[in-house]
Amino acid sequence: MQDPTEDTEWNDVLRSKGIIGPKQPKEAEITEDQIQAMLDDAIQRRTDLPAQEGQRDKKIDDMSLDELDELEDSEDEAVLEEYRRRRIAEMRATAEKARFGSIREISGQEYVNEVTKAGEGIWVVLHLYANGVPLCALIHHHMQQLAAKFPQTKFLRSIATTCIPNFPEKNLPTIFIYHEGSLRKQFIGPLELRGDKLTSVELEYMLGQVGAVPSEITEDPRPQIRDKLLADLEDKSSDFY
Repeated sequence: MQDPTEDTEWNDVLRSKGIIGPKQPKEAEITEDQIQAMLDDAIQRRTDLPAQEGQRDKKIDDMSLDELDELEDSEDEAVLEEYRRRRIAEMRATAEKARFGSIREISGQEYVNEVTKAGEGIWVVLHLYANGVPLCALIHHHMQQLAAKFPQTKFLRSIATTCIPNFPEKNLPTIFIYHEGSLRKQFIGPLELRGDKLTSVELEYMLGQVGAVPSEITEDPRPQIRDKLLADLEDKSSDFY
C-alpha cells in the first residue's frame, strides 16, 4: 500500500479533495481500510445522485460502469477514473475465470492438455465413466448442474478405458480432482460416491471440501454411517413384533 505521508501526485489529489489529511508523521499510520472508508465517504458527500433505485445508498465499489459515468464531474474525475479502471479489471478477471460452464467430453489424447496442463489457478473435475452404468449417468446429471453453477471450474468426462487402458469397471464411476495439473483428490467406485443415493448437494459439498468449487455448503449433508446403522437396527428389531 502506498504511504499516505509520502509526497506523491496521488496523495496530493487525495489531500486536495479532503480525502486524507495533511502530512503527518509516519508513526500515525493509516490503514488501507481507513483510506478506503475515507475515500468512499468523501466521494459520496461530493455526489448529487438522483435518489432513485437506491443509488444514494450505494458504495462506489458497488456501482455499475454506467453509474460511475454519471458520477463523474471535473472535480472528481481523477479519483473516479482510478475506481473505474479497477472495476473494469475486476470484471475482466471474473469473466476470464467463468469461461467453462458445461461438461466437455475428452479423449485419451486430450488428457494432458485438458487436465495436467489446464493452466494456473484452474480446478479440473474429471469423471471417468462407462456407458450402461446407472451410477455414471447419475454422476453426469449432477455434474451438469454443478458445471453451470460453477463456471470457473473445468468439468470434464471421459470413457474410462480411453484414459486408462483396462480400467476396472467395478471402480466406476471415478472422479479425479486436479488443481494446476496436480491430483488433489479422487473418489473411486460406488461406495465412496454413495451409490444411487448420491444427491447433487452432496456432490457439491464433496467438491467444495477439496476446494474445486466455491461452495457455501459447510455442513456435510450426507447421512452419517452411525445414523444408518441405528436405522437398520431399528428396522430389524421391528421384525420381532
